[in-house]
Amino acid sequence: MLIDAIVHGMQAKKAEQISIINLAQAGSAVAAYFVLCTAQAKRQVEAIAEEVIGTGYRQTGQRPWKQEGMENQEWVLLDYVDVVAHIFYGDKRDLYALDTLWGDMAITHVDDIGPMHPATYASSS
Repeated sequence: MLIDAIVHGMQAKKAEQISIINLAQAGSAVAAYFVLCTAQAKRQVEAIAEEVIGTGYRQTGQRPWKQEGMENQEWVLLDYVDVVAHIFYGDKRDLYALDTLWGDMAITHVDDIGPMHPATYASSS
């Protein structure tokens, strides 16, 4: 599953605070899922993005339809249409507060032991 590949790519480069927001039930959402993470250095933002792209392709054969933010490395967006990965540098995640925009949607916080089974993405909060 693409979400698992994205999470694996993030974990491989030591991303922090990985969260999966299930937007599938939001009528006006731009994607079914957002996968967010935080990096502590701009170079780490780039490394995470590259690993997510590579892992996603190796595991699912998919590449992002669109990517933005690689130039400034403060917020990289990898748009796979149904799943959008957001990689934030430092406090940019708090500044843009995507975690709080859909407060009524299920959010899964991925811990260090690995991604959760896909069925839990819809029911965890």
